[in-house]
Amino acid sequence: MNAPTHPDTTASVQNHSLRLSLLLHLLPGAIATVAYLILAPIGERLGLPSFLMLLVAAVFFALSFELGCLLREARKRNSSFSLRGVVVYREPLPVWQYVVLSLLLLFWLAFVAVVVNPPVESAIVDSLFSWVPSVYFFNSFADHLSDYSRSTLIVSALLLVVINGVVGPIVEELYFRGYLMPRISRLKWWAPLFSSVLFSLYHFFSPWQNPLRILAFTPVFYTVLWKKNIYIGIIVHCLGNLLGSVGVLILVMQN
Repeated sequence: MNAPTHPDTTASVQNHSLRLSLLLHLLPGAIATVAYLILAPIGERLGLPSFLMLLVAAVFFALSFELGCLLREARKRNSSFSLRGVVVYREPLPVWQYVVLSLLLLFWLAFVAVVVNPPVESAIVDSLFSWVPSVYFFNSFADHLSDYSRSTLIVSALLLVVINGVVGPIVEELYFRGYLMPRISRLKWWAPLFSSVLFSLYHFFSPWQNPLRILAFTPVFYTVLWKKNIYIGIIVHCLGNLLGSVGVLILVMQN
């Protein structure tokens, strides 16, 4: 007699087809990017920074799609909004492992972002994306602070901290690592790399940052699979995004 299958393991979920997996990985980002391309120039004319328009597109299109997909699967599986059996990789870990693994992975993210990425991204932008209007490059924001009112900047920066630093990473990790990655478990140890590449491509609005995302986050996703624990991914993703978002808030407050 076979042992019962625990609802929070990959054995309890059915693998997606390649076509469905590609669709679920990329569609929310594609929809949000189309919205962002439309909203960013409008926002600029209204005196609103482009990253605020990206947050609007992310919340109302990408994150809403992802959360809606999770809740729909929860209703089908559990007849409730419980994510049990929908989001897996939730095996507990000792507190010291959360601390040590998170710090190591966060250090790696910081090293890639500060040391490796700048020359790589600059070369990619110069060779392939020099035609893109400056409104779509976030690093140009610091040079145009005077274009926006102080109240607009503060509200936008606070929303960036909340959405980009907390809400977005939590929803994305639940969706991409807790829901989608277990459903490509047939790929075994290739699954985190597959997830990393598609997660990077999902950010259609900044393709010049694909090397950064893939290099920085692939070890995080392998750790999630290794430990069967999505909370590691949530912690590192939140902290990594918070560092950048709080940096923007500090820049705004100082100016």
